[in-house]
Amino acid sequence: MVALAKSIERESPVPYYEQLFGILGERIRGGEIAPEERLPSELELTREFGLSRATVRQTLAKLESEGLARKVARRGMFASVRDKPSGWIVQDEQGFLESQLRHGQTGIETEVVGARFAVPPAHVADALELGASEEVFGLERVRSLEGRIAMFSTNWFPAGVGRMMAAADDVLRGEGSVNTTLRQAGHVSAGARRIIHALGAPEPVAARLGVDEGTPVLRVRSLSWDHDGTRFDYYETWVLTDVVPLEVNVAAS
Repeated sequence: MVALAKSIERESPVPYYEQLFGILGERIRGGEIAPEERLPSELELTREFGLSRATVRQTLAKLESEGLARKVARRGMFASVRDKPSGWIVQDEQGFLESQLRHGQTGIETEVVGARFAVPPAHVADALELGASEEVFGLERVRSLEGRIAMFSTNWFPAGVGRMMAAADDVLRGEGSVNTTLRQAGHVSAGARRIIHALGAPEPVAARLGVDEGTPVLRVRSLSWDHDGTRFDYYETWVLTDVVPLEVNVAAS
């Protein structure tokens, strides 16, 4: 069995289970833990990384749901390597870019088409629990995959978070990850709620996606909050699922 040397960063804002998931996932994808090799047991992992068994179980469940491990009754958890995803895993706490890069997808391009402070639509203010006249920072981006436009997204951030995001030059150039930037600033998601609707693309969205008005698309609305219950990110993404289908992984309990 492979000896895992990388340690958990106790001062990092990234949850421990996510850090352990990254450590184990990196070794599975890199071949250090071979396909069908048994992973360390819950007890071995708790001792090696100084984590609770609940945290380790959360990591193992995530590995299984991501297709990086499979549970064998009375034998333990075994490594596996999933096929490159064709879509966006919408129940993942990560965004589209992080999810795709983590699974080896390339050919992703991001164009920032809007970045400004403004009073948001009423449903955004309600979701973020803001006053009707409070400004937020809106970030509009068009994402392409292998040269084909795939999605148009708008993120809205409350003023404090928005000022930090407005200063993130790599994000504004379309090169940086919003989720990574948020986590590095201490805004770690404790939960999120996503609602998906099938709709005809309204004219402004259709223009961004390069399709006719009324073309069927999926709209994903997502609200994220931290461990204190503070709502720090609300986004709306319009997805052309013939380019990027939405994926949901199901793991046996």
